[in-house]
Amino acid sequence: MNTTQTQLGQVLAAGGPRLSRLLERTEARLAEIANSHGPELSRHSGGTLSAGGKRLRPLLVFLCADGDADAALRAAVAVELLHMATLVHDDVLDRAALRRGRPTVFADGGRGAATATGDLLFSRAFAELSQAGSADAVRALSAASSALAGGELMQRADAWSGEVTPERYLERCRLKTASLFEAACRLGALLGDRPALASALGSFGGCVGVAFQILDDVLDVSGPAERTGKPRGADLLDGTVTLPLILARERDEGLRRLDLREAVTEPAQAEAVCERIALTGVLEEARAEALNYVAQAKAALADLDLPEQRREALDLVADGVVERYA
Repeated sequence: MNTTQTQLGQVLAAGGPRLSRLLERTEARLAEIANSHGPELSRHSGGTLSAGGKRLRPLLVFLCADGDADAALRAAVAVELLHMATLVHDDVLDRAALRRGRPTVFADGGRGAATATGDLLFSRAFAELSQAGSADAVRALSAASSALAGGELMQRADAWSGEVTPERYLERCRLKTASLFEAACRLGALLGDRPALASALGSFGGCVGVAFQILDDVLDVSGPAERTGKPRGADLLDGTVTLPLILARERDEGLRRLDLREAVTEPAQAEAVCERIALTGVLEEARAEALNYVAQAKAALADLDLPEQRREALDLVADGVVERYA
């Protein structure tokens, strides 16, 4: 059993039988939605939804919810559909060939098929959530969707730039990744009879999301491809400036002068730059920054009235974000 499976097993054990049942229902509902719009879109959306992933965002919805399980299920499905839509659209923008070790919709069906698939998943996310009957929940997911778009625009504006600061990078992480983690926790609270806890649980999710993105960017540098499901240095190839590169430029004058657009145009060059970044020692510094966000996430739970098993499961989710790097 690999590390990810062990972590998931621990979270499921802490969350109890209800959590396992809800995740099973989530998978069934995702498959039902994927297969409901004709053979071509069903093939692409079904392939996207079945490609793996830890279903972290649905997990967070359920762990932050009590009460109406059906409403929480709608929210969990909606959050995962929105997440998958952003991945499909990202792969179009990045012209990515692989996602989790499998061909992307863009590689398999082209730009048109990928755009339509992402649009379908996006629209079905809000259709699903609307059936939960909460305007506050729809507003929370809409805010996250707007933040995701803003983060993507920021990433495009910063492509290949040598002027990105750590502060700007962290703001991009908050928008492009953490906003949906935060929304998952908020939705769980709003639809699970915990509305008073929505803000604090949202803060927990936001901090977990920033840590997740930092460590994902560390993994892009450290690799290997068989672990990440994409070529090492994929971010460098599409000009995405991440924390390891920002910190390494402060220590290595050659990296500071490096023009990514000109110098990194093929995988071998990206891997060579990854090696140079790693040699500066910044990967542990980036990991320490992620650990700081994990500590902030746990602190957000400290004074909340939560069942002990639920608190333990949320702590395990936060710790699991870090363990995937180890």
